[in-house]
Amino acid sequence: MKTLLKKVVKPFLPKYEVICTNYQIIPGMPVNKNQSKHSFERGASKEAKEFYGKVISSDFTKNMAPVEVHLRRWGMTVAKTQIGPVEDLKKFKISA
Repeated sequence: MKTLLKKVVKPFLPKYEVICTNYQIIPGMPVNKNQSKHSFERGASKEAKEFYGKVISSDFTKNMAPVEVHLRRWGMTVAKTQIGPVEDLKKFKISA
């Protein structure tokens, strides 16, 4: 009975994703923006939050600054972390 209930409820649970955006700065050229997206299945909030925590606490991510990491649920940002001068870079011309 529990498995049947889980199968009925699962399509209505939120979908989670962690988006990591890093910016490359080369003097005299537009700022280059690279995004990587990690999607999780519906209702996987625990796994998504653990992954988000690992990404923002990683030494590799901190050394790659400027970096912006978003935890999204249903397409809306739940948590956002910026490492480095991300707000200042958004003022410049960015090529995707």
